[in-house]
Amino acid sequence: MHNYTAIVEHCPETDLYVGYVPGFPGAHSQGATRDELQLNLQEVIGMLLEDGEPQLEAEFVGTQNFAVA
Repeated sequence: MHNYTAIVEHCPETDLYVGYVPGFPGAHSQGATRDELQLNLQEVIGMLLEDGEPQLEAEFVGTQNFAVA
């Protein structure tokens, strides 16, 4: 079992949810709902893992809010 953190955004132009796993080349997808996106990401990552365990290029740390004047 592998656990990954995906960044999820909503595109108002297409009304789709878009997600990717930071540092995991090729681990990105989209879906009409967040549930569909999750299933699509699981499928994509499953296919990528068939080529072997990736060496992640980055690690998700968190988010940070800040203000700009």
